[in-house]
This record gives sequence, structure tokens and C-alpha cells, in this order.
Amino acid sequence: MSTEIFYDADADLSLIQGKKVAIVGYGSQGHAHAQNLRDSGVEVVIALKDGSKSTAKAQEEGFEVKNVADATAWADLIMILAPDQHQRGIYSESIAPNLAEGKTLAFAHGFNIRFGYIDAPEGVDVILVAPKAPGHTVRREFVAGRGIPDIIAVERDASGQAWDVALSYAKAIGGTRAGVIKTTFTEETETDLFGEQAVLCGGMSHLVQAGFEVLTEAGYQPQIAYFEVLHELKLIVDLMWEGGIAKQRWSISDTAEFGDYVSGPRVIDAGVKERMQGVLADIQSGAFAKRFIDDQDNGAQEFLALREKEQGHPIEATGKELRALFAWKQTDEDYVEGSAAR
Repeated sequence: MSTEIFYDADADLSLIQGKKVAIVGYGSQGHAHAQNLRDSGVEVVIALKDGSKSTAKAQEEGFEVKNVADATAWADLIMILAPDQHQRGIYSESIAPNLAEGKTLAFAHGFNIRFGYIDAPEGVDVILVAPKAPGHTVRREFVAGRGIPDIIAVERDASGQAWDVALSYAKAIGGTRAGVIKTTFTEETETDLFGEQAVLCGGMSHLVQAGFEVLTEAGYQPQIAYFEVLHELKLIVDLMWEGGIAKQRWSISDTAEFGDYVSGPRVIDAGVKERMQGVLADIQSGAFAKRFIDDQDNGAQEFLALREKEQGHPIEATGKELRALFAWKQTDEDYVEGSAAR
């Protein structure tokens, strides 16, 4: 299947400029979408629950705030940017009763559509526009005249214009400056969850913890172990981000590169791939989604217990102590070379 990528010239900004847009939620993504849309000439209101702590912030930044029901009734396009576990409740209580035919329901992650927790009525377009970066980066790049790559999808094209509207929305938040890739709700949701669980969050976090445990259990200082398995990780990830695995391997020492080739497969072996396939199967079947939502409905008992357990890992105490002793303050702009660099 060939990849379709769209840029500024492929999108008609006037389509979204001709619509009233309600942004549900004013967190990381919410503030970025709202401000970028407004700067692109789109009429925007912020939709929040009555009494939301975000109301004052949105108003201070010049937005009109409505409750979700009123905003849904007012808007032509409703972009839901609340956390996954809260979306179905917000939808059933405040959006569905006010969702008329001809409106567009939009998401930045397909979780609730893919797993059936939200089922929009016939006559309503259902689209996805997902920037591939945190909200503050989406906003920062837009202000700088650049953009963050987006992915777009359409679950239902009742109007016949859903794809064009999704592309127009992506242009208004800066996505077409960088490139917008066409996908599906299923592909976006399943790959996003897999990436988080198997590599970016779950895989990386537990790989780092295991490396720290191996070194400290062998008698090495925890502070040295912290530097070697966590602190220098930023260097490696930045190199991968800039030029792929090949640039990372080109940039490190020959010793580190040789160790990559001969020892990496001893740690990440065929068994890891098989277990990753099991993770993907649980995502595809809906088993993970059910476990997550059922736990959230039960007061997030498993989630909170796991969070407490992981926060108690020895690497956290070591890192907190060590970072406090640094003579510089680490920021996203820091690029600290370590022993693996040429």
C-alpha cells in the first residue's frame, strides 16, 4: 500500500475557516489546536465542564468558554481532546444529545471509535487529525512558521467532504507545512498503542530499569549505572530522531557500534518479538482497551497500584539525588555527549 502524503498546496484552508470549531478540553493538545486554529482565521470556542480548572486559563488566553453541551450545539466541528478514559462519558452526557446531522466529530486519537466506546449517529462525519508531537511542540513549531507532521483519517464521510475538512483542519494547525499522512482509525489506534507499550514507553522504561538492576546488583555504583543506562539515552534517541538508526550508529564509537551488533540481539531476541506480537494481539482484539477502561471504571485501582510500584524503583531515587547535584539545569535544548559519542 503506497503512502499518501499531503502538503499546504493540497489543502483548502477556507473549508475550516468557514466552520465554527469547539475544542473539548484545554490541556496539552487542546491549547495548541485552539491557538493554532485561531491564528489561522478559524472561529474557536473552548468546551469545558462547568467548574473546570482550565476555564480561567482559556479565558486568560482570549477564548470564549462554553460548557460542552452548549458548545456542541453551537459548533459545526467538535474536536474531542479529553483523555481517552473520559471521552465516552463526556460524549454520552453532553455531546450526543446535541449532535445534529451535518456536524463533524473529530479526534486526535482513534481509541474510542476503534473499540466502540463512542458510536456517532448516521449523518455525522467522523474524522481524525493527529499531530505526532506533544501540544507545546505543535504550538511552538507553528509560531516559528514550521509544523509537525500529522496523520488524518475518516471513519464516516456522511457529507462527502470529510477528507477535505480533515486536511483543511490539519493545515490550520500547521500539519501540512511538514506533511500529512493518510491512515485509518484502526491503523492509527493499533500502531499508536503498540508503539507506546512495546517500544517508546513500556519497552524503553523496563529496558532501562533492567539495565540499572544488572549493574547495581553486580556491585557498580548506582550513580554510574544511572548515567550509563538512562542519562545518555537522550543522546542516542536524538541521533535516531535526526537520521534514523543508521545515523546513531555512524555517530557513536566503533566500540559502541560493534557492541550494538553483537550484544543487542542477545538482549532483544526472537522471544522479545514473539512477546511483542502478543502485545499487538491484545491491542487488536480489544483486550487491552477493555482492561484499561474496566480498571478506570473501577477507580483505576490497578493503574494507581502500578504507578506507585514503578515510582518506587531504585533508579528514581538515584536519579532525583543525582540531578540535584548537577552544575547545570537540564532542558530539552541540552545535548550532552557521553562516552558513546565519537
